[in-house]
Amino acid sequence: MKKISIVSFVLHLFAPVVILISWYLSSLPTIEKMPSIINFDKVVHFVCFGGLAGCCTFWFNRKSWSEHFFRNFLICVCFVSFYGIIDEIHQSFVVGRSCSIFDWCADTLGAFLGAFLGGVIIKKLFIFL
Repeated sequence: MKKISIVSFVLHLFAPVVILISWYLSSLPTIEKMPSIINFDKVVHFVCFGGLAGCCTFWFNRKSWSEHFFRNFLICVCFVSFYGIIDEIHQSFVVGRSCSIFDWCADTLGAFLGAFLGGVIIKKLFIFL
């Protein structure tokens, strides 16, 4: 059996924690102190789901990123994009919220950037993974 370090264990928890926070926030009718700039919510979706994809990259170790970059990248992007669909459907049941394909597009574009950057960073910098 493979020994998992404390650091690796904690890094694996980042994505589920981000999902729980995201789910909670998308359950709220409105988010206080959100700037009223047009389409600012798309920027928020892009950044948050990019961060989630970056957290998902920790599910794979450095060797896996070196040998299977494209596969790992696609898994992270598909997972986050699918979660984006689930989140949008969930929001359609929350009073004051709506389901938007444009939000999902922002989620998926953020996932592409987050998974790519996370994979590159792990491949190049994270010796202990």
